[in-house]
Amino acid sequence: MTARERMLRLLSLLRSGRHWPADELAAAVGAPSRTLRRDIDHLRKMGYPVEGTRGPGGHYRLVAGAALPPLLLEGDEAIATVLGLRLAAAGATGIDLTAESAERAEAKLRRILPASLRRRTDETLAAVEFGRSEHPPTSPTVLSVVASAIAAHRCLAFDYDGKGGRSFRTVEPIRLVQIRQRWYLYAWDGDREDWRSFRLDRIADPRTTGATFRPRPLPGDDLAGHLQARFHGPRTTRVVLTLHTDVRDAAARLHRVDGSLASLDEHSCRYVAYVDSFEWLAVVLTVTDIDFRVEGPAEFRDYLARTGQRLLRATEAVSG
Repeated sequence: MTARERMLRLLSLLRSGRHWPADELAAAVGAPSRTLRRDIDHLRKMGYPVEGTRGPGGHYRLVAGAALPPLLLEGDEAIATVLGLRLAAAGATGIDLTAESAERAEAKLRRILPASLRRRTDETLAAVEFGRSEHPPTSPTVLSVVASAIAAHRCLAFDYDGKGGRSFRTVEPIRLVQIRQRWYLYAWDGDREDWRSFRLDRIADPRTTGATFRPRPLPGDDLAGHLQARFHGPRTTRVVLTLHTDVRDAAARLHRVDGSLASLDEHSCRYVAYVDSFEWLAVVLTVTDIDFRVEGPAEFRDYLARTGQRLLRATEAVSG
């Protein structure tokens, strides 16, 4: 029995509400008395109200035992859980879950957390705000059917609304992949004898067929990276910039471009990105309103100079 399993077992026994003699409780969780005392101390530090008495007839009991389920979360685990639920409520998971269902789950979790963890999660939730996704959400029913087909290695049939119109597809589903808040099904299409990706929000009436399949070797370990390369092409142009702001400010304001940041001093940092579009990088840099200097390549410097001249011409007053 692992330490976590032992702690869950201990909580499960204590929540019965009975008074547990120390030796009986130690035997029930399969741990020596010293380990039991250490586990009890750990529960108390996490905010679980475990009461104990010493001497003959000494025992342990959970003060509000019947109201607390055997839930054991560390501080970071509790914060990760409630943030995930808040993301779901905001629609940021890309799944069409109602805000009400996520909020109900969050409220239930909050009630069963110890007071210390409840305070930490409340403070975190009060300080954050999530924007809603701009992409069409995916039906949780579609997600569930597709996930079940993947787990059972069963062929999947569905109607698909692609760019060329609606078509009927039968595939061997392999993975669900999320890229920038959009969900994709990655599957082997037997009719085309090739790998294909399908946006889940464009899949209608998915259903498993009676056929099963043996999963084929994937084209790569990083499917998300593989799909991004197929969607956007390889990002082979290296752009190096000196940003005239500190690295923390730059990281907060450059969230829409992938790249690496390295601090130069308290007032500047170096930004390195591999891009496939000077246009997109120029737009993002303009929106962030960060002063910068182009270290390379010269082509990006020239592109910005031409763009700047064109924008300046647009501000010239009309003569006459």
